[in-house]
Amino acid sequence: MIRNRQNMIFAWLLLAPAIAYVAVIVAWPLVETVRLSFTDASLKKVTNYVGWKNYARIYNDTFFEVIVRTFTWTFFSVLLKMVIGTFGAVLLNAAVPGRHLFRILTMPPWIVPMAIGIFMWGWMYNGQFGMISGLLQRFGLVDGPVAFLAYGNSAYWATIVTDVWIGVPMVTIYFLAAIQSIPKDLYEAAWTDGASRWTRFRRITLPLMMPAIITMSMLSLIATFNSFDIIWILTRGGPSGETTTMIIDTYQTAIGSKKYGEGAARAVVICIFLSLFSLAYFRVTRRLAATEKA
Repeated sequence: MIRNRQNMIFAWLLLAPAIAYVAVIVAWPLVETVRLSFTDASLKKVTNYVGWKNYARIYNDTFFEVIVRTFTWTFFSVLLKMVIGTFGAVLLNAAVPGRHLFRILTMPPWIVPMAIGIFMWGWMYNGQFGMISGLLQRFGLVDGPVAFLAYGNSAYWATIVTDVWIGVPMVTIYFLAAIQSIPKDLYEAAWTDGASRWTRFRRITLPLMMPAIITMSMLSLIATFNSFDIIWILTRGGPSGETTTMIIDTYQTAIGSKKYGEGAARAVVICIFLSLFSLAYFRVTRRLAATEKA
């Protein structure tokens, strides 16, 4: 019994740094955010308890439109990452000359610091000296300069393209590793039976990649839903709020307008959505594990 007690104490000592980290960095800020969401905290010295007024105010203004915009922005961004990443991984896995060089060339968007990459895209989207507008004018596709970030619809898709450019390399490398783990015997047997490349991809590659696709799509969904840097650097949520997502709206409310209570309420709503995504991810992975065991 003494030895078991000593082992338990030793185990808790080993876990103590991790527990302290979670308590100080994760748990305490989360509890404090929930507490602030029920107050009218701002720059004033006195803070009053207001109950559910901050949450009621969320659904009385345009926050519902922001929620819908966030989901659509996340959906299109993640979808494009998954599609481009899947076909990119298939191409990088093909036995072509120089494929190692192509694999290296997929990494710069992921390696380059995010802020630098976003500023680069901002210059490319510029209507006066941007490369994209210049190419469109050179080939006669447009009559004059096109300021992509000055109009709501084009700015919306410009932020999506930038997010996809940054996220695709990680997805591609992850899917490439998943493809390389598939036994080559399956492809050889299918090739012997006369299966075409499309049939081999649809019947072998895609089904065996599905666990990796689900895992990466859920992780990418959580990261994209909570993305801040891309939209803030390119448009700051404009023009006219057409690129304002939940995380941008929360920042503008809490930091820009100094309404910490309302901002905390919005942050709690974001935390709820991300928690639901995480629960869905764990349930899906458990079902996949159970299916593989069966």
